[in-house]
Amino acid sequence: MGKREEFNKISKGIKEIKIQGARNIAKKALYAYSLIPTENSIKKLISLRSTEPMLVNVLRRAKTETLKEIFEHFDSAQNEINKLVFSLIHDGDVVYTHCHSTNVTHALIYTKKKGKHFEVYNTETRPLFQGRKTATELKKAGIKVTMFVDSAMDIALMGKDGGKKVSKVFIGADALLKKGIINKVGSGMIGKLAKLNKIPLYVLADSWKYSPKEVKIEERSFHEVWKRLPNNSPIKIKNPAFELLKKKYIKEIVSELGIHTYSKFLKIVKKKN
Repeated sequence: MGKREEFNKISKGIKEIKIQGARNIAKKALYAYSLIPTENSIKKLISLRSTEPMLVNVLRRAKTETLKEIFEHFDSAQNEINKLVFSLIHDGDVVYTHCHSTNVTHALIYTKKKGKHFEVYNTETRPLFQGRKTATELKKAGIKVTMFVDSAMDIALMGKDGGKKVSKVFIGADALLKKGIINKVGSGMIGKLAKLNKIPLYVLADSWKYSPKEVKIEERSFHEVWKRLPNNSPIKIKNPAFELLKKKYIKEIVSELGIHTYSKFLKIVKKKN
C-alpha cells in the first residue's frame, strides 16, 4: 500500500468513526501525517472531526516536536492516569461509564491487574454502540460488566431492579473547555443524575484535550439512527454526537497533571500552555 493510499484509508477510518476515542484518533492522525508531512495534510486531518482538540494539538506539536516525543506522551500520560485511578477505586465499587474512552478502559484494566475487585456498569451508546467496545475490552480483562440500554441510565446508577447502586462515575472527554467538557451525547444526563443522587463523577482525560477556544459540536448523519425512513416521510432526526457537561457536575478531573477540581485543573493547564 502506498503512502497516499494509507493516508486516505486512515482519514476514512477517522471520518466514519471506525477509529474511535480521542487518543486513538490523535495517534492515527499523527501517523498519517508522518506519511505525508505537509500543511495540507494537517488541514485535511483536522477537518475530519470537528470535536477533537487533541487531534489539533497533536498535529500542531508535530511541527516543533519529534514524533517519538509525542507518542511517548500518550503512554506516560496514560500511566499517570492509571496510577491515580487505582487510588480512587476501592474493593466492592460499582463504576459506571459511558461510550468508549481509552483513558477510562486502560485505567480500569490496570486497576484490575493490580488486584482491586470491582465491577462496571456501562451503556450501549446508540446509535453506533461504542459501549459494546468498552464492555468487550473490560470483560476480556476479567472485569465483571453489566451493560444497560441508554434510556436505563437512572436504573443503572441507582441500582434499581436488583442491581447495586453505583459508587462513582468515570467518563472520558473529547474536549476540555473553560465551561466544562465535551463528551459523547448522554454525558449531560449522566452528570445531572449523578449530582442529584450524590454519586461522584470523575473525568479521565489527557490534558492535551484542552482547548482555549469553543469547539463545534459534531452533528452526524441521520442515517446512523434510521437508515431507511418511510417514503415521503416528514420525520426529522437529530443526531448530535457530543454534548457539553458543565464543570459544576464534575467532582474532579484525573489527568497526567494529577487529581484536581475542574477550576484548579484549568489554572494549571492554562499556565502550561
